[in-house]
Amino acid sequence: MARARSRQKTAAVPTGTRTDRAPKTRRKKAASSVETKLVGMADVVIQAAQRSRDPGFEIPVRALSNVSFNPRKGMIEMGSRKQERTFFNVGMAKKFMQTMLVADALAELQRADLTTSLREIYYRTKHTIQNSQENTFDTQDESDPIIEDLEVSLSELREELHVRAENGGSVVGPLVLGDDGDRVDCSRLGKGGYSVPSIVEPEYLEIQKCTADFLLVVEKGTQWNRLSEDKFWKKYNCVLLTGNGQPPRGVRRLARRLHEEKKLPVYVLVDNDPWGYYIYSVVKQGSTTRTSRAPGSCSTTPGSRKGSGSRRSSACSRAASNTSSTRSPIRTFST
Repeated sequence: MARARSRQKTAAVPTGTRTDRAPKTRRKKAASSVETKLVGMADVVIQAAQRSRDPGFEIPVRALSNVSFNPRKGMIEMGSRKQERTFFNVGMAKKFMQTMLVADALAELQRADLTTSLREIYYRTKHTIQNSQENTFDTQDESDPIIEDLEVSLSELREELHVRAENGGSVVGPLVLGDDGDRVDCSRLGKGGYSVPSIVEPEYLEIQKCTADFLLVVEKGTQWNRLSEDKFWKKYNCVLLTGNGQPPRGVRRLARRLHEEKKLPVYVLVDNDPWGYYIYSVVKQGSTTRTSRAPGSCSTTPGSRKGSGSRRSSACSRAASNTSSTRSPIRTFST
């Protein structure tokens, strides 16, 4: 009986479900590195004060004049131009204060190992300065750009600063992911698929298995729903991915990872109009509105389409990431 019980206990533990701790370890190291960088900004101010100097730091210029297309990588990258932000400059004093406030809030998130939203950062850092009627922030439109400044200055993704956006995409197909120790089989989650998180870096999301022949990125959520309901992915052995319009960063980075790590050819189904081609170009090579260190991690772009009532046909455009494809015309197929 004792032997039988021993065998039963041994058999009760599946051999293939052991949680890989490597991603969590890498994640902790990354968080420690981010916190060190944020604390380093405060050290700069302290050291400048001790030497009776004007504290300041450099912020990369996030403008069209400071971005260029890298034909070798097939993506848009930020240039080397920077702007100094100092405290004793009247025109920059408030922006300097706002930057330090946001950096302090982000450092607290790192220490507590918590994440929050863009909106919550705004509320955390907004208050009225003592003995004055001046607010640190008047609207969220002031705090959001500060976070983007810190992203490019520290060479970290927004999500690595523990600031997240709402999940804005879905994926379904023969794809198995590891999400915080959980095994997610995207072929067994029903027609709704798996909600793509805002951060899909290897430390946070593992691509454990993918047997698809290609990846199809669908612009519209309604079209994706129809293809998912019809089991298009099963009939043609592909992964279906959507960003419900302008794809958010997580969707674009997941598409890039599937292409680079699993060598999947990528096709993009968009409207056959300028906005559709723009979405295709953003998926393929990034956006000019903001560039970052990570492939396909450029920030969101103008979100509303004007003239949506005009007649449009759909087009399916191949999104290859090799160098030669950037010089050839986009191939479209009307449907």
